[in-house]
Amino acid sequence: MKRHTRDNYYVVGEGILTTDGKNGICERPSTEASLRKFRFSRIGPKGDTLDPALLEKIARAMTAVPTGTPPVQPVADPVVPAGFTYLGQFVDHDLTLDNTATALGEHVTVNDLLQGRSPALDLDSLYGRGPDDRDDDRFYAPDKVKLRVGQTAAIAGEGTNVNLNGYDLPRVTQGSTKAERQRALIPDPRNDENLVVAQTHLAFIRFHNQVVNQLADQGVPSQVLFRRARGLVVRHYQWMLRTDFLPRIVDPAIVDDVFANGRRIFEIPAHGSTENGIRHLKAGDHPTMPIEFSIAAYRLGHSMVRAAYDWNRIFAGGAGSLLLLFTFSGTSGNFDPFGPDVSDPETGLFERLPTNWAVDWRRFYDFTEAGRDDLTGPNGVNKAQRIDTLLVNPLASLPKGSFGGVGTNPPPVQLNLAFRNLVRAGMVNLATGQQLADVLDIPELTREQILGGAGGAVLDTLTDGEREIFATRTPLWFYVLREAELNGGRLTGVGGRIVAEVFHRAMEGSRVSIVGDPAWKPTLGPDDRTFRMVDLLLFAFEGRKELLAPLGD
Repeated sequence: MKRHTRDNYYVVGEGILTTDGKNGICERPSTEASLRKFRFSRIGPKGDTLDPALLEKIARAMTAVPTGTPPVQPVADPVVPAGFTYLGQFVDHDLTLDNTATALGEHVTVNDLLQGRSPALDLDSLYGRGPDDRDDDRFYAPDKVKLRVGQTAAIAGEGTNVNLNGYDLPRVTQGSTKAERQRALIPDPRNDENLVVAQTHLAFIRFHNQVVNQLADQGVPSQVLFRRARGLVVRHYQWMLRTDFLPRIVDPAIVDDVFANGRRIFEIPAHGSTENGIRHLKAGDHPTMPIEFSIAAYRLGHSMVRAAYDWNRIFAGGAGSLLLLFTFSGTSGNFDPFGPDVSDPETGLFERLPTNWAVDWRRFYDFTEAGRDDLTGPNGVNKAQRIDTLLVNPLASLPKGSFGGVGTNPPPVQLNLAFRNLVRAGMVNLATGQQLADVLDIPELTREQILGGAGGAVLDTLTDGEREIFATRTPLWFYVLREAELNGGRLTGVGGRIVAEVFHRAMEGSRVSIVGDPAWKPTLGPDDRTFRMVDLLLFAFEGRKELLAPLGD
């Protein structure tokens, strides 16, 4: 899932796009603002804004309580473990982190500033600006090489009355308020908005620290140890995304085409010209983030979210509800399932994760892919929901902390994640699915496909007039989800091409890049062609069941 706190977008060549609460408006940026703002771009033309009343009907259809005989409800994807839902969220935060938010001055060059405000798959959400930075050294252990880890809080129960080191994010622990003390001590606080993405971030911390241990054992000098470890971690991360993550969410044929033959609609290497509305690159240009990706295509992960999870030995079956995963996080929750308001961080019994909520990774990834049948959870693996136009009903009422709304009292519809997505697209005049299909020169979905789908959202509350409008001016987010729904749960067409090309460009534009170094091969997996998320977890947790599942069966 994605945290929705951005209320304006600096689009290169246009200005700062924001809203007055009813309509989208564009402001001319100052020189300083154009440097300070994260850099977005636009692939397609501008689109029209649909009536909010129509968008509300669509949102409610996408998050409806299952009805009918049999009820239409989200279905699980049989081959995508649920961990990939939140890996996708972790990746989103890596792509969109503003890595220079606290620095515009003497210790950041203009080139560093632009790099830090450009999308790149370089794990800056994990590393910040590094251990030598005067602001970000707080994320590091005293040796300035390893990253800090946190400790869980003991709680009464079998096997849980102990503080587990390395199973919670590091936390600030100091401050006059509970919210200050429980804040995660990591570069991107969005990675503590729900418990699964928090534990994913923690797994990457452990992965980095284990890479440091291996390189130190191999005799790598201490003065270059951090740089060497970070480079190795980032390359393996990119390899995993290219070969394991992307083919699970995007038609593999599109992924292979983009990485073999290059991009054809987004920031194409050329001579700095613009043809047919497509932005071409000059040498040295930093990547931008297309608003079509950020606001629509990559919000595919929202449809992958389950209402409940088989979490660990204690919270088995469906006891790991989505609400509890928000509750046991420092950004969205208060670590107290019995408190009156999960969004009030000043209530709650704990200021760090209770030990009984340590994750069991065997329930989120399929380790039999790596030949480790001994690492099968007692209830198997949670599966992600299929990528389609249905979201689980808990997403119709988000905790306020998940979108920066603590202390406010918005209308109920504004708590609906689908509604927030659809309205935000109007704020920036996002192109419709049909307009992007025209840019890509591919056949549009038919009226029947858009309105009927294949087991997704049922649009029977729309009037005849609304159906006609929606079928011809379909919001891009709904359109790419409908494409996936009709393709068995994998992005294809418009959505598949946008996502694959942005990932390719973000890797190409990273300081460390497997796209820029095509001869590089992984060394931390089973062979020089393979490095999957399960391989990363096996390395991070030393391949040991008692570390991957600290509370046991």
